[in-house]
Amino acid sequence: MIGSLLAASAGGFDAFTYLQHGEVFAGLQTGNLILLGVHLGQGQFGVTIHYLIPILAFIFGTMVARFFQHTIKKSKQPLAAPQLIITWEILLTAIVALADPVLPDLLASALISMTAAAQLQEFRKLKGGPFTSLMMTGNLRTVAEGIYDGLIHHNTDASRKALDILTIILSFSFGAGLVGGFSHMFSHYVILISTLFLSIIWFVFWRSRLILSKEQGK
Repeated sequence: MIGSLLAASAGGFDAFTYLQHGEVFAGLQTGNLILLGVHLGQGQFGVTIHYLIPILAFIFGTMVARFFQHTIKKSKQPLAAPQLIITWEILLTAIVALADPVLPDLLASALISMTAAAQLQEFRKLKGGPFTSLMMTGNLRTVAEGIYDGLIHHNTDASRKALDILTIILSFSFGAGLVGGFSHMFSHYVILISTLFLSIIWFVFWRSRLILSKEQGK
């Protein structure tokens, strides 16, 4: 559930910045690097800043998330770091939704890139295995491998893993589709779809921490 919600929110990030802020990507930095290189190669130096800013913001966002991780380690509370990162993501997306009419495209895309970076930095495992909610190329490879191993070698664990990752891929597309579908209707407020997914995750973590604290108090 958490993995699917993360992927849905991440799909929304990229759809939002692509549709609303100059056809750049918030999480898919490979895409930004490709477009940066293409425009440099064509001598269109003036537009390269549109791709360079999200890339730099993603790097900075990763550093901020890393700072949060190191800071929260001292508390030794279960799920404290993931909940803090989700809180940070909710805050950034809410700021963009509310201030978007006065925010330059570059700043809005930078803030969402920082949001995506924080998510990638914190959430890197799913059921004990490698996981990414932002980049689907590796997930597609994992699904193909799992299907092959399941069908040819009758590996049920591989089949189960392929199904889990396929759910992540579909969730990512679902999030992007929701943002794309409602973009004309809600304009910049459409990023709140991702905020909603993140808020559900925050509530799940809050409830889990509450249950754990009660169990530890017994």
